[in-house]
Amino acid sequence: MSLMQGTQLRSTPPTSAARRAFIRAWPEFENPVAWFVALILVIMPLIANGFFLIEIFGTTLILGTIALSLMFLAGYGGMVSLMQLTIAGFSAYMVAVFGVSANTNISLGWPWWLATPMALALATAFGTLGGALAVRTEGIYTIMITLAIGAAFYYFTNQNWAIFGGHTGINTVATPHIWGIDWRNDVAFYYVALGVAAICYFAVQYVSRAPFGLALQGVRDNPRRMAALGFNVNAHRVAAYAFASFIAALGGVLQVWNYRQISPGSVSVNACIDILIIAVVGGITRPVGPYIGAFVFVILRTFALDLLVKFGLDGNRFRLLIGLGFLAIVFWSSDGMIGLWERWRRRNTTASPRTRRGGHG
Repeated sequence: MSLMQGTQLRSTPPTSAARRAFIRAWPEFENPVAWFVALILVIMPLIANGFFLIEIFGTTLILGTIALSLMFLAGYGGMVSLMQLTIAGFSAYMVAVFGVSANTNISLGWPWWLATPMALALATAFGTLGGALAVRTEGIYTIMITLAIGAAFYYFTNQNWAIFGGHTGINTVATPHIWGIDWRNDVAFYYVALGVAAICYFAVQYVSRAPFGLALQGVRDNPRRMAALGFNVNAHRVAAYAFASFIAALGGVLQVWNYRQISPGSVSVNACIDILIIAVVGGITRPVGPYIGAFVFVILRTFALDLLVKFGLDGNRFRLLIGLGFLAIVFWSSDGMIGLWERWRRRNTTASPRTRRGGHG
């Protein structure tokens, strides 16, 4: 009996240690709020109509995925890139060019299972090349060179008719049909967007804790020390751009499937800056931040116009509310809405023991 008890005692610590390691790696699984949000997202088609399902939650997932690529670069690599929407737009254009659309003189007519991987590969290469240029600069110069890439791509698509369809873009892009299901159907497309967003979210979580992610954070904090330790600083930064570009490219594929068209307006400079606003408002230090920021942005963009008209103001000034909300959140929290939530939780945590002591007294 004592031998069996000793064996059980010896086998218990590794199990508990593995559990603690799992919790440290994936703290979301110990958070009841995360499980509740996940449940709501899964059953969303049962409680929301088509408008809210696609225009609110579907768009939130798409914009959040694109902003997630920016969050990975800025939060873990210290590199603020304004070309992430450009990469997504490039991917969307490639889906339209290689796939099937109403512009038969432009689209090559490939099936979606060939056009989509090609678009992802080319968009990832495009973003990696842009990143290779951007990593040679630092600070404000990185922001400017990525913004210049975005602006150049916008004007190029606006003026090129042979490949990108000029200012009218490419319309009526075909969407996938698998097992007899139209994956542009509201419910099916929502689950596709939710699945892609979940995969990208957990991929960023995993990479951030992997050796590459830890080395990237070291490069962010002290590149000279990391170089002295033998790490190739520029190679890590370019690899981070490649990973982030693939995530942004996935968001671009979802975007063109959602609207079934792509035009220069989708990759304008204003739209590129919107992705930065989304990432900063939600919180640029955690992967969930971009999705929170995207939800706030989509709500304001959708309903701010009606709100302004209701108060007798010009509805075209809806971006004023977005700007004021952005300034308010940044003023009160440097880490966006996640920072506000953490501050509120810490305040309640520290106040609870005092309340209990006061009650006993």
